[in-house]
Amino acid sequence: MLFLVLVVLPAAAHAAVRVQAAPVPPEMRSQAFTLRVNGQPVEVAHAAARYEYASFDANGPVTVEVTAAEPGFWDTGVDIQPWRLGLRPVRIGQTLRFTLNAPAKLAISRPGDFLNQARMLFLFFGAPPPPAPPPGPHVRMVPAGVYHESLNPESGETLYLAPGAYVFGSLNLWKVKDVKVLGRGTIVYDGPQDPNNDEGWMQKPDWHCIGAMDAQRVEIDGLTCIVRARTWSIQMKDSTDFVYDDIRVIGGNPGNANQDGMDWLGGGSAVVRNAFLRTSDDVFAMQGNWDGYTEADMLRPGHDVNNILVEHCVVSTSISNIVRAGWPQKTFNSRNFTLRDSDILHGGIGACGQTFGLLGFWGAKGAKGDVSGYTFENLFLDNWYSLMQIEQKQPLLHGFTFHNIWALDQPPLAGSTVAGQVQDVTLDNVKYGQTRAVENADIPLTVSDGAAPVRFAPAHGPVAAFTVSPPVFRPLQKVTFRARKQPGVSYTWLFGDGTMAHGRKAQHRFPDAEGTELDGSGRFRVLLEAQDDQGNQDWAAQGVVAVATWHDAVNVTGPTVQGLVWSVYLGTWTELPDLTKERIVFSGESHGLYADAHGVPHYAATWDGLIQIPADGGYTFYVMARDGARLVIDGVEVAQTGPPFPEVCGSPGNAVRFALGSLGLRAGAHTFHLEGLHSDSQGVPRLLWQGPGMSLAGIPAAAYRHVELHAASAATKN
Repeated sequence: MLFLVLVVLPAAAHAAVRVQAAPVPPEMRSQAFTLRVNGQPVEVAHAAARYEYASFDANGPVTVEVTAAEPGFWDTGVDIQPWRLGLRPVRIGQTLRFTLNAPAKLAISRPGDFLNQARMLFLFFGAPPPPAPPPGPHVRMVPAGVYHESLNPESGETLYLAPGAYVFGSLNLWKVKDVKVLGRGTIVYDGPQDPNNDEGWMQKPDWHCIGAMDAQRVEIDGLTCIVRARTWSIQMKDSTDFVYDDIRVIGGNPGNANQDGMDWLGGGSAVVRNAFLRTSDDVFAMQGNWDGYTEADMLRPGHDVNNILVEHCVVSTSISNIVRAGWPQKTFNSRNFTLRDSDILHGGIGACGQTFGLLGFWGAKGAKGDVSGYTFENLFLDNWYSLMQIEQKQPLLHGFTFHNIWALDQPPLAGSTVAGQVQDVTLDNVKYGQTRAVENADIPLTVSDGAAPVRFAPAHGPVAAFTVSPPVFRPLQKVTFRARKQPGVSYTWLFGDGTMAHGRKAQHRFPDAEGTELDGSGRFRVLLEAQDDQGNQDWAAQGVVAVATWHDAVNVTGPTVQGLVWSVYLGTWTELPDLTKERIVFSGESHGLYADAHGVPHYAATWDGLIQIPADGGYTFYVMARDGARLVIDGVEVAQTGPPFPEVCGSPGNAVRFALGSLGLRAGAHTFHLEGLHSDSQGVPRLLWQGPGMSLAGIPAAAYRHVELHAASAATKN
């Protein structure tokens, strides 16, 4: 039997704060992390894959200490999301320490490490929950303890899962009405599905963490769902009037597929609020039916899916879309879906026939239906892939609105598409960093196959935009941030070092050159929120670099010409090899990132020369590549993308991988070396840069130069 732990804190600063946490059964205890909250231990549980989690409630601010068991685990940096919170811990060896002033749902990992094999810790800090319902004839209590059975409530019944109740099974809501499932209990689902094939769609009891069939008026509050099998986490078939509040869903499986967060197969009229979902497929999916993969199953018309509201949530996926609707050949109608006021920690990566995005509507191969009223509003994008993929030829998709979409640091890795019978798509304040998209090229967006032009709404409401002075600074130097002046607007600054300020003008000193992610880059993610007196808001983001170490420009002896020298190495590598040990088989010169492998499908290439830096400052370089790339400037590795990540469902090639890095560079020429692997995908690496007074943009070809190949001179340091 497990019992609730009530910790009364001894420290004076936390004397009035009480922390509540339930112990974890031995079979679920994590060996990867330990946790202390306000100085007291809170047990960490193993969820699924390499994911761990911990839950606790408190009635005030808390100081959190996370210790990794693996030596050197945080050596490459720390990423605490949502980025919107502006958190940066203090690192003491294996331990991270930070303060939370209000309830939050967090993902903690190493920078860029969030795919299916990542080691991640999810923290759920909640307010004290409401008390258990009073006893009654229709109230069933599940005390703290471990149970190996499924829950099958009857109509009119209330189930209360006490903190520390761990149910290894399913919650089956089969043809029931007026059911409540309350408390802080946990369901752990590890079913019999084939790990190599998609059986998770089936509608039958004991096949999901939560499964519903023809159920109405159901409320589920505070529940944690752990999903270890290759199955959809929460599936609702022809069910309506569901309310999910403060649920936590963590799914992971070796196949990294077919593990959606929530699926509606007909029905709807649902509200999802204050939830956390980490999935291995689409986070939210809507479809009229799903009865198998035969031709007849695909062509059978489905029921309508209407009136779904998702708000104040934190969502993450290792693959696929945040929201997916439609499927090739399928027929169904849908209206009024809203996702708002939420954080997107990790969007999908790659493609499954269609590129993954914030929204994927895949109405291909004769799919049809009338779909309208899809709204995405006040969303914060951290790691993500693309904005939208919307396609259908018959009869009509219409009324899609993207309002206040704030990409806080990372640019899109793939373009967006609108194709076919699609109209009335509006982009209203979609921003990357400080830049508002005002035309298709800014997304970037392709409109084709008869789709109506996308409308970019004119600016309205408060505008978050700011300047940095001086644009070049060192740690502890005073830096002034000024927001655009607007009447009736208040301003909040998050400096990316764990501190904040208010007011249109803020002065700040960055404490070190470690950067927001404690990776030694000196780069801090500065966020500005502008809010008017009606509560309308806008956000802006910009990376700034506190330069502690400068790289001087090189002296170039002899004539130079625009462009780079490229070299090609032949081989069938799956990851970038050590090219210093390989033989060059082709070489030449080009104005940009071009290399000629003479039709050979598998090769590696390098580009060498000089990059011209326009002014002294901290520069951030962004690298994007499908098969792998590495950027070196002045002999220092700036960024290297992760290992290739294959696209799925037969989509050719690998997904785009992303990396960034920062250096303090003096004006003038600097040595440049780029490596790119060409194994399964088309194209060459893509590079962008950002520096003092420079918005994020592609590096122009004019910035590259190289010493003429016939010259005997070389580049040397000052």
